Amino acid sequence: MAITDSERTYGNWRRPTSPGIGALGLMGTLLLLGGLVACVITMMVSLWAALILAAVIACVLGPMLLVRDRHGRTGLQIATARLAWLSGRGRRLYRSGPLGSTHAGAFQLPGLAACSQVVDATDSCDRDFGLIVVPTTGHYTAVFEAAADGAALVDGDQIDTWVAHWGQWLAGLAYEPSLVAVAITVETAPDLGTRLRREVADNLSPDAPDLAVAVLNDVVRTYPAGSAQVRTRIAVTYAAAPRGSGRRRTTDAMIGEIATRLPGLTAGLSMTGAGAVRPLTSADIAETIRIAYDPASHEPLDAARSGGAPLLQSWDQIGPAAAQEAWDHYRHDSGISVTWGMSEAPRGEVLSPVLTDLLAPHRDIVRKRVCLLYRPYDPAGAARLVERDRKDARFRLGGANAAARDTVAVAAADQSAREEAKGAGLVRFAMLVTVTVPQPEDLPAAAAAIDILAPSARIRLRRMYGAQAAAFAAALPIGLVLPDHLQIPAFVREAI
Repeated sequence: MAITDSERTYGNWRRPTSPGIGALGLMGTLLLLGGLVACVITMMVSLWAALILAAVIACVLGPMLLVRDRHGRTGLQIATARLAWLSGRGRRLYRSGPLGSTHAGAFQLPGLAACSQVVDATDSCDRDFGLIVVPTTGHYTAVFEAAADGAALVDGDQIDTWVAHWGQWLAGLAYEPSLVAVAITVETAPDLGTRLRREVADNLSPDAPDLAVAVLNDVVRTYPAGSAQVRTRIAVTYAAAPRGSGRRRTTDAMIGEIATRLPGLTAGLSMTGAGAVRPLTSADIAETIRIAYDPASHEPLDAARSGGAPLLQSWDQIGPAAAQEAWDHYRHDSGISVTWGMSEAPRGEVLSPVLTDLLAPHRDIVRKRVCLLYRPYDPAGAARLVERDRKDARFRLGGANAAARDTVAVAAADQSAREEAKGAGLVRFAMLVTVTVPQPEDLPAAAAAIDILAPSARIRLRRMYGAQAAAFAAALPIGLVLPDHLQIPAFVREAI
């Protein structure tokens, strides 16, 4: 289908590159130079020894740094992931509750969220909200729920306006003090019909005709079949230690600061098509996490909520009773989940509804979460990054024999630098897609559905092999910032 001139397109996503010779990057270039120096020194002793050393370096450096799979991962990254998986043997089985090995009697969250806590607070608009605390990283996360309007029967100009305001909201995050990450989670789950039954029961007149009552009862019985709930949650994460300062602020200080900022953040979302936005209380967040780990609890919890009974479980009682991580999936209580991560953003330009099919409910997937992770750069860091990326792209251009992709990369880097100079924001983003099914035999159909939906969204997804538990937790609206939990320093990861 041809794109007319009146349709607005979006694109110019750039993956940060590392300067170096060819496809080696900075780390590979340093290793190559170090190997050449070692060969020269060895040649002073023995020519045959120098030749053998050069052959060994070529055999090791080539497969580890030059060979890449279709997701852009080098042999070194693949080997590191496999070694990390093997080193964690014996720590992928989790049991809690009375038979748990630690914290007996508590159903604590597993993995990266094990040390998390939640505190109750009130913002400056007198709205209660829950604040998730991760002591290991000093992060504090507040969660909103948005009643998104949807794009059905909406003019294209209105959708473009929503997208523009969404971009403006993301750009404004760079000026938000101490904010480190934002996670947008769109979850689809079966509609149990509880809300419909409650609405009909509350509004049904005792004097209604028998025919009307019969019709309404038939609607209540048949309407929820095949329907789905779509919920959008936005988690904003703040750091207790501001940028450039190693001193952490106390929990009370963070509560006071975040409470004053939430009304502005929710007001800014009103023009993005997010609809009515409200902060979630600690009970709402606990219910969300409990259902994610134990999908079978959705029906009783929903029935209790419809009856006016609040969730009275504490934070250390919402985790799974049992969880077990495998290489390619994650089993937890009454569900089995698989998580994919985005390995490549859409190439070229796309239209605004590019993610519609991926976000919509699917008949072969019982539960699905699509989580967009954003980490904004501060204005000074954004300026340095775009200029460095521009220089690296020009360095890779390599004269008249440059590939067409390198030429396009230079044009994209120049455009990013111009837009940043005019005041545009710069954010790092990623995507996690999690599907949850009740039985193992349902996994192949769900995985096949994701394989079909990903190309329609113009993105490339890679199953998070060896990291299913961590990826599952990161896709939940609890504010886990995965780069801050990695043992390899950031500058080393960027140089590979």
